[in-house]
Amino acid sequence: MNDSANSAMNADHESIAIGALSWIASDGELMTRFLGLTGIEPDQIRDVASEPGFLAAVLDFLLAHEPTLNRFCEDNGLEPKIVARARQRFGGQFVPGPGDYTG
Repeated sequence: MNDSANSAMNADHESIAIGALSWIASDGELMTRFLGLTGIEPDQIRDVASEPGFLAAVLDFLLAHEPTLNRFCEDNGLEPKIVARARQRFGGQFVPGPGDYTG
């Protein structure tokens, strides 16, 4: 990811979630797991991709599995706490995962 895209992701919780969704979608195994856990159908993603609750669920998915969170962060030059803060910005019930990256 280039520096300007990384800066945008750091600045905007929605951009982080959308970037995470794109990252998940690029890995067939992860996408299958995400779809299975959320119960959403692949053809529904476009319709719900901009909904705050769905974007929060994307971040919950990352935060619930530390190895996946770490891979996403490494691939995108982010700290796990940035992802946790982005999730908190969506409000609602926060579902911390292993490592509880809220700091």
